[in-house]
Amino acid sequence: MDIIQIDAKERNRKGKGASRRIRSSGGLPAVFYGPGAEHSIMLSIDYKGFVLSLKGRPAENIIFDLRIESNGRSQSKQVMIKELQRDPVTRDYLHVDFCEISMGKEIEASILLQLVNTPIGVTKGGLLEHTRRELSVWCLPRDLVDGIEIDVSGLDIGDSLHVSDIALPPGLRSTENEDLAVATVVAPTISAEAEGPEAEEGVEGPESEETGGDGKSP
Repeated sequence: MDIIQIDAKERNRKGKGASRRIRSSGGLPAVFYGPGAEHSIMLSIDYKGFVLSLKGRPAENIIFDLRIESNGRSQSKQVMIKELQRDPVTRDYLHVDFCEISMGKEIEASILLQLVNTPIGVTKGGLLEHTRRELSVWCLPRDLVDGIEIDVSGLDIGDSLHVSDIALPPGLRSTENEDLAVATVVAPTISAEAEGPEAEEGVEGPESEETGGDGKSP
C-alpha cells in the first residue's frame, strides 16, 4: 500500500474557538499521539489536501507519512487515522486523530468485501444477499489493501459463500469465524395470492330478496 505524505503544523491553542478559526482559514484541527510519543501533539493540516488524500478510499486503512513542523524543526511519523469526526448535517470533516504505528508490527483492520459478476442463480430469478460487507484481518501495515473482490458468478440458488471461501491477499489473516456467510443466493419471494373479492357491501343474500312490491310474501 502506498504511503501518503501529509504536512502538519503544531498549534498551541486548543478549544472550540481555536478549532473554528482553523477551519475558517481552510485548515483542519488534528491531534497526534502514539506509543512512541511522550505526549499528544495538537496539529493543524490543510483541509483540501486531506480530502484529496482520501480519494474515496476507506479513511481508516490509509497510511500517512505525517510531517510535523514545530519550532522550525520537522519530524516524520508513520500514522493511521484513529478517529475522524464529521458534521452530521454537512458531512464536512471537523477533526482527525492520528495514531502512530510501527511498520514492522501487525495491526487489525477492516477490509471491504466487493462482490463481482452475476451469480448463475440470479439469472434463474434468485436474489443475491450480501450479508457481510467487511472482513476483520491482521496484517502488517504494508500489506493493507483497499478491498477484496470476490467472484460470485458460480453461486446458484441456495448456495452461500463463506469466509473460508475467500482467497486472501498475501500477508492478511482473517480474525472472523470461517463459517460466517458473506453472500447467499436465495429463491425469489412468492407473495401470497390475493384473496377473492368479498361480497359488495349492501348486497343481501337470497333469503332476504324482495318477493313483492311490499316486501311480503303473496
